[in-house]
Amino acid sequence: MHWIDWAIVTIPMVIVFLIALKAQAYVRGVADFLTAGRVAGRYVLCVAGGEAGMGLISAVALFEVYYTSGFAFSFWNGLTIPLGMIFLLTGYCIYRFRETRAMTMGQFLEIRYSRGFRIFAGILQSISGVINYAIFPAVSARFLIYYFDLPLQVTVFGLSFPMMGVVMAIFLSVAVIIANAGGQITIMVTDCIQGILSYPLYAIVVGYLLLRFSWSSDIAPALLDRPEGMSLLNPFDISNLRDFNLFYIIVGIFSQVFNRMSWAGNQGFNAAALNAHEQKMGAVLGTWRAGFSTMMFIVLAIVAYAYLHNPKFEAKGEAVRQELAWKTVNDVASGENFGEVKKEIRTFMDTGIKPRVLDAAESSEAVSGAAPEPMLSVVKATLATHDPSTAQTYGSIYGQMLVPMTLRNILPIGITGIFAAICIFLLVSTDTSYMHSWGSIIVQDIVVPLRKKPFTPKEQLFWLRMAIVGVALFAFMFSALFAQIDFIIMFFAITGAIWLGGAGPCIVGGLYWKRGTTAGAYTALILGSGIATGGIIAQKMWVATLYPWLESAGLLRMTKWLIEGISRPFEPYILWRVTPDQFPINSQEIYFIGLLASVTSYVIVSLLTGKQKAFNLDRMLHRGAYTRPGEEVVTHERLTLRNAWQKILGVTSEYTRGDKVLAWSVFIYSIGWAFGSFVVLIIWNAIWPWPNSWWAEWFKISSLIVPSIIGVVTSVWFTIGGSVDLHRLFKRLGEETVNDLDDGRVIGHLSADDAALYSAKDKASDDAQSKS
Repeated sequence: MHWIDWAIVTIPMVIVFLIALKAQAYVRGVADFLTAGRVAGRYVLCVAGGEAGMGLISAVALFEVYYTSGFAFSFWNGLTIPLGMIFLLTGYCIYRFRETRAMTMGQFLEIRYSRGFRIFAGILQSISGVINYAIFPAVSARFLIYYFDLPLQVTVFGLSFPMMGVVMAIFLSVAVIIANAGGQITIMVTDCIQGILSYPLYAIVVGYLLLRFSWSSDIAPALLDRPEGMSLLNPFDISNLRDFNLFYIIVGIFSQVFNRMSWAGNQGFNAAALNAHEQKMGAVLGTWRAGFSTMMFIVLAIVAYAYLHNPKFEAKGEAVRQELAWKTVNDVASGENFGEVKKEIRTFMDTGIKPRVLDAAESSEAVSGAAPEPMLSVVKATLATHDPSTAQTYGSIYGQMLVPMTLRNILPIGITGIFAAICIFLLVSTDTSYMHSWGSIIVQDIVVPLRKKPFTPKEQLFWLRMAIVGVALFAFMFSALFAQIDFIIMFFAITGAIWLGGAGPCIVGGLYWKRGTTAGAYTALILGSGIATGGIIAQKMWVATLYPWLESAGLLRMTKWLIEGISRPFEPYILWRVTPDQFPINSQEIYFIGLLASVTSYVIVSLLTGKQKAFNLDRMLHRGAYTRPGEEVVTHERLTLRNAWQKILGVTSEYTRGDKVLAWSVFIYSIGWAFGSFVVLIIWNAIWPWPNSWWAEWFKISSLIVPSIIGVVTSVWFTIGGSVDLHRLFKRLGEETVNDLDDGRVIGHLSADDAALYSAKDKASDDAQSKS
């Protein structure tokens, strides 16, 4: 990169780093470190939470999705809009969780169920989260190495080190310093500032790309040039693109209902609001927050696709492929034992002559005429003759780095630095949030409830910081050892299933159903997580181990009869076939089975074991007689025909006129425009199917023009709102009263600070009622 680009990258990061160090002065207690003192306003939550939630690894995934499936598949996300909009406006789970004043999900689980369940859930959650996060540094570091065109090895004082390790060490160190400086306060402040700084940067990148590349002559022709059944634009022509059917939609909707708030990567934000209303309104604002950000990553992916597939850029596109292929080969096949294979590959790149090792593999699918890119297929097949594992790794990294490598050749000086700054912002914001979340869970939900003697605030802050360092060290070592993981999505699925398989019903049921019991929660978590994790592992072991064993044991025929018989009533939406090359049940179906089992078992076991009086939800949510001193008493009316619209919009006595305008704006945009246009297009195409060229024009309007208009408005809106709210945050932090009892401990189904508010008589009376 040019020195101008390096300056653009460095200066904002120095500013953010200095602000982080300054913000640490506001940390005076455990609640400040974990939840920023619970004084954040909606704009800080919205801007900072959005920055933390969109990590660099998420950008890589978004690149892959739009590069391979374009707009066609994402069109069908419109099916989930109504339910998602209702959940957003009503604050489903988000509002009630903030009402509990719990600082971690584990603290809520102890308040609602038991200390033992908190510890058990904390262990599962931390294992799932820490291992899931542990490959983030590797993917992000590789992205930067390829985009910045850094060498794969660096020499310091005559010693050679992998650049991957150097880059990971630098950015993990920065993230640890920011997270440990002031916990959620510094994370939220720096993420908010990064978000505000990013708004004009997003606009510049989008503006440059749309001015340089014409939709009608550069982008659309490349997107239209696709085989039948693999359209990137026509949502009715994707039968060969991805596995998609009605069942997929049902699972998505089911998950929205029962797995809400289950993932805790940004848990510090879930409890940081000034009150439950601000927490909900921060989420509602998120509808408008994306602006240019999501649009930018979509535009980057489709521009990269056009650059590599439009004949207009053929020579330049081929140069990008060759550069990427050779760098990836040296990345994954650096050993001396690959010397001869690399010579063959280099010859192929220079001359087009196929490597001799493939002469006997003319019919191989990997090198057939159907292969989309020779730099992927031929090189991968050549490496496979020497080491199949290395070939798989090559294919994975080539696919992930295709867009960033293309962008490096497209973007000019200045814009290159701007995009690099955006990427580093995303990297650091996600690293700090994840380290803080998983480190906090380890201390708060495992160590704290196990201790008989409470920590002092100073001791607790020390161990919280040490846990963050520990998460960073584990991630560094794991990424260094397993930096070339072949199947990132599969890895995420396995690690996520440890917790997500059964957590949802325990959370949703705990917040909304007073009959839910500890036994029901244990059963749901064990059963759901066990099925999800076991099923995904079975997928991985099927070809090499399970199928051969069933065949040798004489059990194959019975297994085939059983599995295929179960799916037969649900065909063609569920189609299970026992074959040697693929596990009969796909990941989405395994996830659904686990989630359905956990929901069912939670309800049944709770009803069977719920002999005692129903749990006091009002006390847990601080409602009615249990409202904390100084907090507003909120009236929660029951749903009637008269107040149905207000309930759908989430309007309560807390709403100001501005809040109502915001709620209506989200409703009109979501239902009137997003879902309304979706329904109209489905009906229109059912009667008179559109040609692909019409779809190209539609996505130009819906995915470029409309988001651009929204982006201009929201960039100004959220820059002002975020700046003002940030000032208020510091003012509230300076005025707050520190309560040392607000440390995450639970006493008799009450947080320690809540317990102190009750008199001995009141507490004894409440305990007697809960046991009667």
